[in-house]
Amino acid sequence: MFRVIDEILNKITMYRFTLYYLIFLVASVAGLSFFGFLNYNPLDIIINSFAAITVCYIANYVFAKIFGAVTNFESVFITALILVLIIPVKFPANLLFIIGASGVAMAVKYLLTIEKHHLFNPAAASVAAISLLSPEHSATWWVGTPAMLPFVLVGGLLLLRKTQRERQVIYFLITYLIASGVGAIINTGFFSLVPTWEYGILHSALFFFMFVMLTEPLTSPTTKKLQGYYSIIVAFLYSSTQLRLFGIIFTPELALLVGNIFSYIVNPNFRILTPLIRKKQLSHDTFEFAFAKKNDIKFIPGQYMEWTLPHKNMDSRGNRRYFSISSSPTENELAIAVKFYNPSSSYKKQLLNLQSNSKITAAQVSGDFILPKNLKTPIVFIAGGVGIAPFRSMIQYILDKNLQTDIILIYSNRTINDILYSDIFERAEVNGIRTIYNLTDINNLPPNWAGGTGHINENTIKKYLPDYQKRIFYISGPQLMVQNFEEVLLKTGVKKSSIKSDFFPGYSEK
Repeated sequence: MFRVIDEILNKITMYRFTLYYLIFLVASVAGLSFFGFLNYNPLDIIINSFAAITVCYIANYVFAKIFGAVTNFESVFITALILVLIIPVKFPANLLFIIGASGVAMAVKYLLTIEKHHLFNPAAASVAAISLLSPEHSATWWVGTPAMLPFVLVGGLLLLRKTQRERQVIYFLITYLIASGVGAIINTGFFSLVPTWEYGILHSALFFFMFVMLTEPLTSPTTKKLQGYYSIIVAFLYSSTQLRLFGIIFTPELALLVGNIFSYIVNPNFRILTPLIRKKQLSHDTFEFAFAKKNDIKFIPGQYMEWTLPHKNMDSRGNRRYFSISSSPTENELAIAVKFYNPSSSYKKQLLNLQSNSKITAAQVSGDFILPKNLKTPIVFIAGGVGIAPFRSMIQYILDKNLQTDIILIYSNRTINDILYSDIFERAEVNGIRTIYNLTDINNLPPNWAGGTGHINENTIKKYLPDYQKRIFYISGPQLMVQNFEEVLLKTGVKKSSIKSDFFPGYSEK
């Protein structure tokens, strides 16, 4: 079942899926209100939605023109719909509130920034600012009702599957239950524990907050370890209604903003507009794009970035993608390797048509898919197709630093013409990197082919890796291919803790 879900999710970007999820929630709450399951006026919900979307769109357009910024309209609509679901929905009493919050949210995206990277979640920051200036206006997070919980959970769990931030949400939930439980016991006694948890789960926006706000990628840390700390801090503050920290009660939006500050301190990020300096065809369907690299850009081999490319006639996959950096930090460029499908998305068509000095926006260096500190550890790289990109970065780094390793690269492709970067892998043999090529199209093997054939299975692993149980495995490629390799390794007897897989939060093949 999960494979079917993943196949569907792979056809859409994270931002577009988040937008669809929020539209689904607004439509659901309007429908439940229409049929009397919720005590809201569906017309009020429609009016608030129209007002938020209109103001956010206009304000974003104006700010983008003033600052000459590259924008993503999906994020505009996402912010608007979040505001609809957390600001009181009564019309006309709260119309000015949602109009003001929508305008302030767009201002936050452009004004409260460092190196063109916004610091705070725009929806949370706008509501907090207005509540500070006008205390009678505050978010009620009214989406958190028992009737809406099934809708929040269904879409939210799918979104979590897409972003693979399950660990971050689990840390938050466990911390929240412990902190709120301890606070309830201290304040009102042991028998208040269950009612406190029941209220938090059924009658608050806890799950909506976790799925949509907590995991927002641009204002949360980019590594799993830091994401865990971030979740614990935000959950602790989120629970302050029970803990009453120093007499201060944190609203959900304030708890998130403190977390955003922590995120920036431990994981400062950047957004650059960088020109194309080189475009090279690597195979019949794969190109390498190299962009100018500023001296202050830091990344670790194996990490990825978000690449935004505005274009006309944009399709449903949007104008953002996540690509591994295929170049090494030792090189004077930021390179990505991109596979093109037929038909390709409007994004990839625009990318392919880029000319020298055409610019793209690169941001948010992310990822834990990096080499271990001790390179004496026996390692296996397993890559499929363009999934070789992060390994190219790692191996080039090893070459440039003249490091000695014990690495076996198993590189699987359909045909020999699909193999990328073979010259680099050959040069890396003196550094302890041995490459095993594998071709899956057994009907089109080259004469005297000495590499592997067919799909990699348990026998393949045991044949080429007699010491496989002592090695750490790194897997990179399309998500379904990665899952297949993980299953093969587990069946072979490799421990799950010895497997690291590459992952892009907004992955979409086309």
